Amino acid sequence: MVDYWKNEVGFKKIDEWESDCWIRVTRPSDAEMTELERRFGVPLDFAHDAEDPEERPRLEVDEGWLMLIVRVPVKERDGDEYVYSTRPIALMMRDDVFISVSHFSCEVFDDFINWTRRRKITDRRRYDLLLALLLSSSVWYLKYLKQMNLMMKEAEDLLENKMDNEELQRMMGIAKFLVYFETSLRGNDVVLMRLKKFLRDKEYNEDLLDDAEIELVQAYDTAKIYGDVLERQQTSYSSIIGNSLNSTMKTLTIITIILMVPTLIAGLYGMNLINGMESWAWGFPLVLLASTALSVLAYYFLKIRKLL
Repeated sequence: MVDYWKNEVGFKKIDEWESDCWIRVTRPSDAEMTELERRFGVPLDFAHDAEDPEERPRLEVDEGWLMLIVRVPVKERDGDEYVYSTRPIALMMRDDVFISVSHFSCEVFDDFINWTRRRKITDRRRYDLLLALLLSSSVWYLKYLKQMNLMMKEAEDLLENKMDNEELQRMMGIAKFLVYFETSLRGNDVVLMRLKKFLRDKEYNEDLLDDAEIELVQAYDTAKIYGDVLERQQTSYSSIIGNSLNSTMKTLTIITIILMVPTLIAGLYGMNLINGMESWAWGFPLVLLASTALSVLAYYFLKIRKLL
């Protein structure tokens, strides 16, 4: 799908391309991409690179085109849970042509358009539009990170009451999401630094660049902090589980040792051999008493040795 958006008082959808409008391409067909190449000379190889979900962020300049691939955060529903990840988008501009290509439905762009309407933004063209989209992406990283932080707290509260494998697996999933975010933000930061050098002799809104840089650094630092905290929590829970297992095994071992004494005596006197106590009326009570007494002695011995 190819849409044209013009920035007047916020972005509004228009029917045909106009100079300095935003060509927003979402889940394009081969025919649509071919038409863009014919009409605007869009470098299709670069646009198709954004189709690879593992594509790394980068910046290229070729034949007058400024081309960026950045990764944006994505939230998808998987059953009863939400799954967070990142996906690449391609941003390309030359002269008065600005094109974004995403091979998935991008919530970041939808929110950006609504935000420009609410704030009645009137000047988001060319490099300013590029910086504004990068800024919006970082803001959404922070938004999703806050949601993941709430998920971490919820899982932590449940684990304090009961060590449940399901909650531990949930925390492992959050840790995986944070790794995705941290890696993508690091790549976006490299792209932004290269873009900053490219814009030295260009006309652009310096405040937008500063805001984009600040939000990106904040998102990266937040993802890193949450990742470190979650890693320490997982280490702590692993230690607690290990200590609980050791305590349980210790208790079972002590019970086994105490029960081993009467078992040994019962085994010896239960053999089908003559031992002189077969016909004695007090034979069984005596063996039972001896077993009990030795078990009690074994208990106190272990207690004295501080093994209990």
